Amino acid sequence: MTSYGQELRSTALAMVARGKGLLAIDESNGTCNKRFKKLDIPATEENRRAYRELILTTPHLADYINGLILYDETIRQMTKEGTPFVQIIKNAGMIPGIKLDTGAKDLAGHQGEKVTEGLDLLRDRIAEYYEMGARFAKWRAVLTIGDKAPSDACIEANAHALARYAALCQEGGLVPIVEPEVLIDGEHTLERCYQVTDKTLHSVFCQLYSQGVEFEQMVLKPNMVLAGQECSQQSTPDAVAETTVKCLLKNVPAAVSGVAFLSGGQSSEKASAHLSLMNERFGDQCPWPLTFSYGRAIQQPALDHWRGDSHQVSEAQQRLLHRAKCNSLASLGKYSSTMDRERDRP
Repeated sequence: MTSYGQELRSTALAMVARGKGLLAIDESNGTCNKRFKKLDIPATEENRRAYRELILTTPHLADYINGLILYDETIRQMTKEGTPFVQIIKNAGMIPGIKLDTGAKDLAGHQGEKVTEGLDLLRDRIAEYYEMGARFAKWRAVLTIGDKAPSDACIEANAHALARYAALCQEGGLVPIVEPEVLIDGEHTLERCYQVTDKTLHSVFCQLYSQGVEFEQMVLKPNMVLAGQECSQQSTPDAVAETTVKCLLKNVPAAVSGVAFLSGGQSSEKASAHLSLMNERFGDQCPWPLTFSYGRAIQQPALDHWRGDSHQVSEAQQRLLHRAKCNSLASLGKYSSTMDRERDRP
């Protein structure tokens, strides 16, 4: 255990505290600009800052959100009045986090497969972010399902990088969010997604163990087990809930502080419905809380409404808060799609 052991354990438990989850606003500048472009929002640093301020200053956000994952640009920014974003988060009683990976790059010798990079100088970066107020971090690995993919080499390379990142985080005082994402892209079936997710999680936890990562001081951010978006036979919500929990129970040690799902391209409503069903049917069988660490599934309705217009900030914040509340209820097994239908009524 590192010298930060007790602090890390307390932070990890606070990140997955009952009835709340995490909000990811850690899109790279390039990704954020692409989303702006789709809505004809000028892709400027000021617009990115204003959008993140809209999110962070949403009244009562801390009622449903435990922590926020930031990007390097965002953790250094301030409100228009000059208050650092990190201070805004702390003042609201939430925890600041930081994305540490530098993106998925082509894996040599394995066409179409990716390995996530960013280990170079990571110890120094962790020390800087800790000094700036971050108390947890995120690293995302991406695995694509294809005819012969993902290869063992791809799974192992990403699992090893995740484990080295997690060990460095715990050494430097940050709780690592370990995010191995089996992508929803493709024609694969639910069963095929289960096989790949099962193999991936097994490899990840073997590597975490080998690198001496303390499971009590980390949070897992996995994909749900879903049929691919182009699959002709889409999964029922019951099948998603049952298969996902089965995969987790088989592979995730009970000592892990919590499981905070990624939304992975699901619609906002499906991401809430699947999480709620898992908690409703299987929550009492799981040794860890099942909650959310969503980005688009919470942000998108707010971004669609805001579109860079300062006059729309208040309504956009209400839409953001609505999605945060829906997912808070889902983490308790109490979400219903009627909540969205009622909000959408004129």
